[in-house]
Amino acid sequence: MTQRSTGNGDIKDRPGGAPRGRAALAALLLAAAATACATDDGAPQTAPKTPEASGKATRTPGPAQSAAGGHGSRPGGFTLVASGDVLPHDSVIRRASVDAGGDGYDFRPMLAGAKPVVSKADVAICHMETVYGENGAYTGYPTFKSPPEVATALGDAGYDSCSTASNHTLDDGAAGVRRTLDALDGAGVRHTGSARSANEAQRPALMDAGGAKVAHLAYTYGTNGAPLPAGQPWAVNRLDAEKVVADAKAARRAGADVVVVSPHWGTEWQDEPDARQLALAEQLTAAKTEGRPDIDLIIGTHAHVPQAYEKVNGTWVVYGMGDQIAGAMINHAGEQDPRGNQSSMGRFTFAPPAQPGERWTVRRAEFLPMGFDPDAGRVTNLGGDAGDADLAGIRDRIQQVVLGRGAGKQGLVMGK
Repeated sequence: MTQRSTGNGDIKDRPGGAPRGRAALAALLLAAAATACATDDGAPQTAPKTPEASGKATRTPGPAQSAAGGHGSRPGGFTLVASGDVLPHDSVIRRASVDAGGDGYDFRPMLAGAKPVVSKADVAICHMETVYGENGAYTGYPTFKSPPEVATALGDAGYDSCSTASNHTLDDGAAGVRRTLDALDGAGVRHTGSARSANEAQRPALMDAGGAKVAHLAYTYGTNGAPLPAGQPWAVNRLDAEKVVADAKAARRAGADVVVVSPHWGTEWQDEPDARQLALAEQLTAAKTEGRPDIDLIIGTHAHVPQAYEKVNGTWVVYGMGDQIAGAMINHAGEQDPRGNQSSMGRFTFAPPAQPGERWTVRRAEFLPMGFDPDAGRVTNLGGDAGDADLAGIRDRIQQVVLGRGAGKQGLVMGK
């Protein structure tokens, strides 16, 4: 039986203030509860995303980026960066209103701490957990409708593509999907995982970088019980191994040199990947065509907490990135859990094959520990602040989890 969150929603609002210092961020994030909620068979939780602990405040190239994609693509290789869930709770929305001076919403300051890493990558991938509302009708947990200004901030930070398949993709039906993809188009950010038409659903997000064509695909384990819109079975991609492999093979036939898959999977609040994640990772990375793997990288989302990286059948798998942006969180045990504001970013440097038609290989794999201060509404690169004693405990906990399945011995290192 699937367990559901025992949280009771938002606590009384507190006005948003100026960004807090590092010591305050450390106090907010460090002491994490260890409770995990797993089903007997290890299947992903189907409960809606958990509420906040407090109530405080296909890419159309834009003018700054050509259809080639990337932010400084170099012949002979490229760097890909991926980050975790963007999950705007009510307090996050209020923080964006404060940052906009009360006139609309500005999410750009929230992502300023991630922008130096994202903007330097040749390909940058995010996960847009929620759909967008309109005309000020914006809500957080349990049915999310976020301001479309989130898309503007993602584009400003330098993201090239966002996965949009999640358990919240159908929170506002087909209209929510349409508004979300329209806004991402307007911000110059590609998207994959949900669609406005059957034709769009058949196309991955495609980017050119460093002489390679990169395909991005995305899938979700479920939609919190929300039905597919009538007549639109293609509205969101469901996570099915046979479909993922078939789509990856199709992308390869269409010319993709590198195929990246974003699965929304796993058990919420569980540091370790669950049985289904492990089984799917094994199945997906084992798929080959004429000896060449069909999938080159897997970057997972959903669990709220950072999870391990691991090389499976020679392919890097990130089981869970954690939440890049989210309000202060309550876990399934009903406790405020700072792990919900901890995450990692993955950075993978790909090198071209020695012979045409062979696999592009990851010659350098890095993770960057990240934190989000839910009071100040700011992302912090903890790798960049590695020498700060106040944040060292958070950084070290994320590192321990990320390396928990032996990725350090497989070549993964901490980046800045």
